[in-house]
Amino acid sequence: MRISRLTPWAAGPAAAALFAIPAAASAGQRQAAEPRPAAAAADDYYAAAEGKTGAALKAALHGIIKNQSKVNYDGVWNALKVTDQDPANPDNVILLYSGRSQSKSTNGGGANDWNREHVWAKSHGDFGTATGPGTDLHHLRPEDVTVNSTRGNKDFDRGGSPVGEAPGSLTDADSFEPRNAVKGDVARMLLYMAVRYEGGDGFANLELNDRVGNGSAPAHGRISVLKQWHQMDPPDAFEQRRNQIIFDVYQHNRNPFIDHPEWVASIW
Repeated sequence: MRISRLTPWAAGPAAAALFAIPAAASAGQRQAAEPRPAAAAADDYYAAAEGKTGAALKAALHGIIKNQSKVNYDGVWNALKVTDQDPANPDNVILLYSGRSQSKSTNGGGANDWNREHVWAKSHGDFGTATGPGTDLHHLRPEDVTVNSTRGNKDFDRGGSPVGEAPGSLTDADSFEPRNAVKGDVARMLLYMAVRYEGGDGFANLELNDRVGNGSAPAHGRISVLKQWHQMDPPDAFEQRRNQIIFDVYQHNRNPFIDHPEWVASIW
């Protein structure tokens, strides 16, 4: 049996602990499944992409990751409580831009609650909260309500003024810059979306460009900055664990740029 390069995270007791899935993970979800062994999850998943580069690689990855189960928008609440659980406190989630550890029970729409942040802004392609891109866990993260509102539907770029309640994040009239620790996470979520949604499923073809102010166009920027963020902030244990949980328990597809960071330069 051939094991892909994904297997380093599957080796040893430490990795087994890292990818342990909470028993409550399937609560409120559709099409959930029992977690599968990490080696089995990795084996041959990317076989159709092997040896390919550029547009052919992108097309092959799309063909792989489009095969997924879907979570409805209400189910996203419970899923995020599992995918983004604080490793140091199982009662909390980690907020993406804020970096704050906050009680899972404080989800909602009030001040200082956390809500569901669409990292690929849902107006960029006008998919809203429809089951599909609007509920895809690979780009949905918990965030403070006020910070989520501040980010709005802005593209990602450098610079601006400090964001209250999100130390290290900056914003201006048309862009948002996340804190350093999650710059790569943000980049890889957008890269995933640009490969997963190619105009099928009744949704727009999402693409990355080098602009800000994309508005309702099915585009997000800036790709040149996102590629730099991807390089400066490689996938860490939290991001890898999250990818594995989404694969094992919820959607049964993966973010290829977490597993194979080198593919970004090959495609873009």
